[in-house]
Amino acid sequence: MPDTLDAGSVRTWCSRALDALGEARETIDAINVYPVADADTGTNLYLTLESASHAVEAACAGRPTPAQALHAMAHGALLGARGNSGTILAQLLRGMAEATAAGGSLAKALRQAAESARAAVAHPVEGTILTVASAAADAADAAGPDTVDAARAACAAARAALAETPDRLAVLAEAGVVDAGGYGLVAVLDALLEALTGEHAPVPPSGPAGCAGRPVRRPVVHHPADRPTGGPAFEVIYLLDAPDTAIPALKARLDPLGDSLVVVGGDGLWNVHVHVDEAGAAVEAGIEAGRPHRIRITHFESLPVEADPVPRAVVAVMPGDGLAALTAEAGATVVPVRPGELPGSGELVHAVRLAHAREVVLLPGAAELRHTAAAAAEQARAEGIRTAIIPTRSPVQSLAALAVHEPERRFDEDVVAMTSAAGATRFGELAVAETESWTTAGVCQAGDVLGMIDGDVCVIGDDLTRIAAEVLDRMLSSGGELVTLVLGAGAPAGLGAHLEERVRRGHLGVDTLRYEGRQPSPLLIGVE
Repeated sequence: MPDTLDAGSVRTWCSRALDALGEARETIDAINVYPVADADTGTNLYLTLESASHAVEAACAGRPTPAQALHAMAHGALLGARGNSGTILAQLLRGMAEATAAGGSLAKALRQAAESARAAVAHPVEGTILTVASAAADAADAAGPDTVDAARAACAAARAALAETPDRLAVLAEAGVVDAGGYGLVAVLDALLEALTGEHAPVPPSGPAGCAGRPVRRPVVHHPADRPTGGPAFEVIYLLDAPDTAIPALKARLDPLGDSLVVVGGDGLWNVHVHVDEAGAAVEAGIEAGRPHRIRITHFESLPVEADPVPRAVVAVMPGDGLAALTAEAGATVVPVRPGELPGSGELVHAVRLAHAREVVLLPGAAELRHTAAAAAEQARAEGIRTAIIPTRSPVQSLAALAVHEPERRFDEDVVAMTSAAGATRFGELAVAETESWTTAGVCQAGDVLGMIDGDVCVIGDDLTRIAAEVLDRMLSSGGELVTLVLGAGAPAGLGAHLEERVRRGHLGVDTLRYEGRQPSPLLIGVE
């Protein structure tokens, strides 16, 4: 692991932070009681960092400097910032990027991050993510210029500050929880230390120091209709193209309209977040300052489902136009996968809305989409759509689940049947290695054919047809009734027919289905 914050470690940090927020999302949502108990802080932080991660991956396609990689991370977070804490996180990252670009150490980067985030909030409150950020910066300053020492000290101090947030904010003490935004920041800082050193930190407690496991005294909010009343009715967020000189007047105009005002950004692009009763007035203030766009207005009460939706729908993520067409013919709403780029949670939510159903079953079709699908489902539920995720790890598992889908059944029964069908389907895949690397089957070289079963490499070779046959034989060695073969764009001519004949001769009573999926992977195999 690198011991300095180079571009590679920024990329690793962003990826691991996204995973960490995905793991912690439900916990953070559950302890979200300030500034509005709307159970979405974890989801908002995840969506914010998801946008940052896409920007970092795009930047790292070249050879960026550490400052450029951090700038991409901050800019992506700014564009995708959600909610109060997500907007503050975007400004924290911007402060780090600015300090790094000026040649500052990690300690200086954390200091500028904390100060710029605090300056972006109209009325800073202690016991929040701002307190945790300041504690991390103080500790990093005291640790000195060494990157790893500063990161380790910052993480320890952030955890200590998080545990003390209920002592600083009465609403947290009353609920018996720590600050949700601060919890998310601890997860992000822990991911930074892990990217630098490989050290994996334990999950922080969600209650006050010494009170781990104590039940939350206030019922946590899981649906918009359960949210307490009395505060502003709307959350308004928009991007704003405006000169820096226009921002003080914008803040002065927005501040009396509501609360939770945060304006972050710079260099002509800003992200504006505020809670108000008059959503139109908040947008008009942005028009006076510049050009608002990507305007999102969320009512804190229950959001109605559109008139006359269908009872139930299936949304499936599918690579390859052949697989997409097959899934669409079966009645599902398809989210296509672009080569080398998995869909974001925003795309999944958009597909759920397009399905126009009261109940939706979501089939992610890839292990890497587990957290993305969970965040999308949370957003859909907040809009009044009953949503369930079938944890499919391969498109062939999604096909198996879709095959037993019956919208006439009760929702829970349908979900159980689809989950059972997916779980009973072993999945195999062939891929071509792009670089030399270690696998569970040994070292592979660039250009080698990798045969995988249930996500693990089991065989390596140079002949795609031979490797496909070996993978298929291994999968059928423990039995099976139905084999599904999905041929990709790179499959050699005759591969499907060869494998079908192999099943027919060697495994009596096993049926075979073959499809032209045209996905990037040469071959997908399912055995039920």
